[in-house]
Amino acid sequence: MVLVAAMAGVLLLIGYFLGLAFFGSAMGGLVVALLVWGIMTAVAFFQGDNIFLAMSKAKKIERDDHPRLYNIVEEMKIASGLEYMPAIYIIDDPAMNAFATGRDPKRASVAVTSGLLQKLNRDELQGVIGHELAHIKNRDVLLMTLCGVLLGTIVMISWYMMHMLFWGGMFGGRRSSGGGGGGHVIVLVIGLALMILAPIFARLIYFAVSRKREYLADASSAQYTRYPEGLASALEKLASSKIQLQSANQALAPMYITNPFRKKGRAASDLSSTHPPISERVRILRSMGGGASFADYDNAYAKIHKGGGSVMPASALAGASAVGLRSAEPEPGKMERVRETSDLMWRMNNYKTINCDCGTKLKVPPKFQKANVKCPHCGRINPL
Repeated sequence: MVLVAAMAGVLLLIGYFLGLAFFGSAMGGLVVALLVWGIMTAVAFFQGDNIFLAMSKAKKIERDDHPRLYNIVEEMKIASGLEYMPAIYIIDDPAMNAFATGRDPKRASVAVTSGLLQKLNRDELQGVIGHELAHIKNRDVLLMTLCGVLLGTIVMISWYMMHMLFWGGMFGGRRSSGGGGGGHVIVLVIGLALMILAPIFARLIYFAVSRKREYLADASSAQYTRYPEGLASALEKLASSKIQLQSANQALAPMYITNPFRKKGRAASDLSSTHPPISERVRILRSMGGGASFADYDNAYAKIHKGGGSVMPASALAGASAVGLRSAEPEPGKMERVRETSDLMWRMNNYKTINCDCGTKLKVPPKFQKANVKCPHCGRINPL
């Protein structure tokens, strides 16, 4: 609440000086700032999830499309206490990542990449899904959406001020409507400093909020799964991947389980502003000892984190009870996971499957015009 209030304060401050510099009245700038923020918030609140899913090119699936994933989401929905089953989406991308979206649990969705389904075993996938459903349960999606809109409004107004000051300086500027010219110059100087510093300050606050909620989601996932090693192992795999998500967007990066941006051909770095260092997150999860409660996570954080202290909200720790660990679960083999995921991707892209008598499965693209197809293995002609 303090961090969000600080972001709102930055918005009001920049609106105040916008009004003094260009409208001759602080009230005019405040009205403009609040109006822009209100419109952007309304769009994000009512259509943000649809925009996010469309930008990521995610496609909705049902239980029969991928029973294993659906079952895991259902398990985590029950463990987290969510009343509604989230919609499940797949992103056809070899990169490994996942995100949750939706302004409330009733409209929630969780999306995972095909690369994640292929490379994670059941316990690891359960840890990732638990993390994403924790964001839904803890209302982090709504929180980060509102913070993202605040940040976007601050950046937009700062850009507008820079544009106006630049063109005003080149072509004579505008006449000061209040007081002496010296006072107007001071206001412009302060406004110039604000338009440079405000977006930086707001972005730092936004990153601080994002990191806090990532720790809480990790702790929640450990509690839901009762197996912190699952998420720890999944994070290691995500960190070592050298493939960048094709649909990644800077504005939406904090919504993913790990920062989707990385240097080409290199693994993810610990120096991620939107998320805590992955290596630190893994060490905390593996230092939880004999329990999977919020208190166990908080003790592990204090032991691993250089600054010590607590990262869990006091309300979560107050109601924390002992949560025992479980053992690893049996899982499908790597080849089975790859085949399961690739078959789903073929179906989602409207490919037809022809089962040849020799046992070969032929994948026929939707725009294939011929009436039959020849099997490359046995030469048999198969009608479509």
